Amino acid sequence: MDTNNADNKLIYPELSYILTGILFAVHNELGCYAREKQYADLTEKKLLAIKILYIRELRIGGSNNIADFLIDNKIILELKAKRIITKEDYYQMQRYLQEANIKLGILVNFRSRYIKPIRIVRIDKPNKKY
Repeated sequence: MDTNNADNKLIYPELSYILTGILFAVHNELGCYAREKQYADLTEKKLLAIKILYIRELRIGGSNNIADFLIDNKIILELKAKRIITKEDYYQMQRYLQEANIKLGILVNFRSRYIKPIRIVRIDKPNKKY
């Protein structure tokens, strides 16, 4: 097996595709001015309808770290309803991925006129050797 090619493969492409479809459907139904909880409730309803396993509001690590969804023990899904996605949102996702030892996160901001789910891959911390 070519290890270079294996490193460049998309992580969980089928599940990511399904989730992206759900996110677009949720945005189409609710528009861009609903509350984050409304987006999460409708996302949960759609996950149940197609029987995808998930955990909602998963506590990760410390008490302040609560991810919106863990999908099939593979993908952390973080929903936002704010003006813009910030660097802190990326850092938050990276903390979730590292704490939970999950490879992939999807971050989406429903407040945008056109949503663009963002795939975030866990960056492994280098082993420090002194």
